[in-house]
Amino acid sequence: MSITQGERPETDGIDRSGEPPRSRPAVRAAAGLAALLLVLVLLSLLIGTGSSSAARAWDYLRGDPAAHADAQLRLAVMDVRLPRTLAAVLVGVCLGTAGCLLQAATRNPLAETGLLGVNSGAAFAVVLGLTFFGVTSSSGLLLWALLGGMAASAVVLLFAGSGRTAGSPLRLVLAGAALGATFHGMTSYVLLGTQSTFDTYRYWTIGSLAGVEKSDLVPLLPVVAVGLLTAFGCARPLSALGLGDDSARSLGHHPGRVRLVVAAAVSLLAGCAVAVAGPIAFLGLLAPYAARAVAGARMAAQLALSALIAADVMILADILARVVIRPWETPVSVLLAFVGGPLLVWIARSSRLSTAGASA
Repeated sequence: MSITQGERPETDGIDRSGEPPRSRPAVRAAAGLAALLLVLVLLSLLIGTGSSSAARAWDYLRGDPAAHADAQLRLAVMDVRLPRTLAAVLVGVCLGTAGCLLQAATRNPLAETGLLGVNSGAAFAVVLGLTFFGVTSSSGLLLWALLGGMAASAVVLLFAGSGRTAGSPLRLVLAGAALGATFHGMTSYVLLGTQSTFDTYRYWTIGSLAGVEKSDLVPLLPVVAVGLLTAFGCARPLSALGLGDDSARSLGHHPGRVRLVVAAAVSLLAGCAVAVAGPIAFLGLLAPYAARAVAGARMAAQLALSALIAADVMILADILARVVIRPWETPVSVLLAFVGGPLLVWIARSSRLSTAGASA
């Protein structure tokens, strides 16, 4: 076929710049999300429900001697706002990464961390600690929630990892759903006879970052680090799983083992998030969906973008929770539910839903 003057030969659809077509939008999106996160962190340190104004908090952050001499201002910025800001980032990163992993492993765009029984296991452990072991401190509740969430996930992995179809998405989901229902029933049974426990549990289960202390977060950092390293280490095998189990096997991967490792990473990350903030719905479901829209099938980019998106949304929701009904606070999970519910309905009705799981 001849080419007339002024015409250019058709390309073969390959980007010859040396960069994958999806990588540049993903990098730009990651840079924008990281910059937004820094802005939101600053706003989170400036805005609170107390009497300390944003102007005074800014004076403290820029090192004004008079502001540093104000003990009440120092308490508000460094002991109240800073820990909950760090907690919002940590919870967002954990839920975003865990949700992205689970959706890719199960090839289900509506999968979320509660499928592995993390939320129900953490709730049951908190109720046991309150009722039978006299746990009252925030650090004690955090420890019981973490242990309960991880123990529940371990039981799910034990059941899902046995038999001829070990590690299959269906076994993971069914085992998690069965265990979650069991723990929910046991939690309700214990709560029926203990009104005092119910009052404390009701506050924990609504999902909030109020009252988080820096000492609560430090012990979780190694667990989060292990979970994140495992997550990004699974990026290549998960990309192969997106082609189908048979294709993944032909590339030298073991789908069942990969899913079990992924489930373990999800357990660590989701367990830490639930321990810090209580059950947070929708965030681990919606952030991966948005990340896929930008990153396409590139699993490492999906994980990074999902973590950043969830961190941004979490810290924004926490800021709004302080000012919506000032001087009181709105539980952050309530705000996320108001946004997440309609978005979930839209996703479920979207024509892209059938292809979202395949792109993972």
